[in-house]
Amino acid sequence: MSTPTDDLALLVLEDGTVHRGRAYGARGRTLGEAVFTTGMTGYQETLTDPSYAGQIIVQTSPHIGNTGVNDTDRESRAIFAAGYVVRDAARRPSNWRAERTLDEELEAFGVVGIREVDTRVITRRLRTEGSMRAGVYSGEHAGRPEAELLAEVREQPSMAGARLAETVTTEQPYVIEPAAHGWEGEPLAEIAALDLGIKAATPRHLASRGIRVHVLPATAGLEEIRAVSPDGVFLSNGPGDPATADAQVALLREVLDAGLPFFGICFGNQIFGRALGFDTYKLKFGHRGPNQPVMDNATGRVAITSQNHGFAVDAPLGEPVEAPETRYGRVEVSHWSLNDQVVEGLRLLDRPAFSVQFHPESAAGPNDTLDLFDRFVRMLTEHRDAAAPAATEGA
Repeated sequence: MSTPTDDLALLVLEDGTVHRGRAYGARGRTLGEAVFTTGMTGYQETLTDPSYAGQIIVQTSPHIGNTGVNDTDRESRAIFAAGYVVRDAARRPSNWRAERTLDEELEAFGVVGIREVDTRVITRRLRTEGSMRAGVYSGEHAGRPEAELLAEVREQPSMAGARLAETVTTEQPYVIEPAAHGWEGEPLAEIAALDLGIKAATPRHLASRGIRVHVLPATAGLEEIRAVSPDGVFLSNGPGDPATADAQVALLREVLDAGLPFFGICFGNQIFGRALGFDTYKLKFGHRGPNQPVMDNATGRVAITSQNHGFAVDAPLGEPVEAPETRYGRVEVSHWSLNDQVVEGLRLLDRPAFSVQFHPESAAGPNDTLDLFDRFVRMLTEHRDAAAPAATEGA
């Protein structure tokens, strides 16, 4: 049976591969980096994760949209993904929490997608050749010559060198109060959280543990951080190439030099690595999905983690080493991937600072590493309590 012309959609990869399917979501054209994610659930959290800005998401799970979408499970204010690729889109959602169909949500946010393509073939291509520039075309664009579409795909810039955190960050600072998330009594501590593409679950987990979270734009400097008198600083996940984050690297060095406790996730981990003097590099096809095994060096425990990153820190596994920026002392790789030994976490041994490459807040995904938020809370309170007697004696 032929596909109606007005419903035709094409996925064009920069290697010249063209996949023909049917339009899904908004009609039009979109360009981005094609990447695959292995999650069987949590497609709404995936789409609303700002770390996917500039990327065309290929879902390896064949059935997408079964539970619809709702306003509760969003991880940000919008869908930041550039495009969406699925095999079998649900004809109608079947879940008591559903408020809209996924098709309607994609259309509302202007996300151009494609369905009824063989996502197994596409995923194997991306695993073999690596993530690549791509385009999704539907509506009037689907009738354009394929050679013209391929040229357009190849002319777009690569994700390497992309600076995107500033495009997804909050425009204005805001505060997440512990009382709004079940905490009773006074806050245990306050932190400044730099929004590089933060997911809503992260400050929610911190607030539920008694932390007042001051969320600041990605462009904030040390003056804005000091203005909220934080007990520590947090750097969030986010999109783009960490090699472009010179401003945030410089800021984090000021934070570390000031002796403030630090915790970073994903993009924050890469910025931490750069601040310590390590390089970062682009992975062939990245880690994306809530089923990534990670080894915890301190405990020998294997955690199944939720991940979304295409770049990694180039630091040595094994025994602790002196940081290339020697004033920060000794550093160790605290976590690494059991699939490919990619660095998944860093910890300073002489200062209160650590980071992880995965997403301990899950959303969606397993809860194996939620204890990292407890660890950060302990670090904040212990560092503040230890500093209090010294400040009293100095007075």
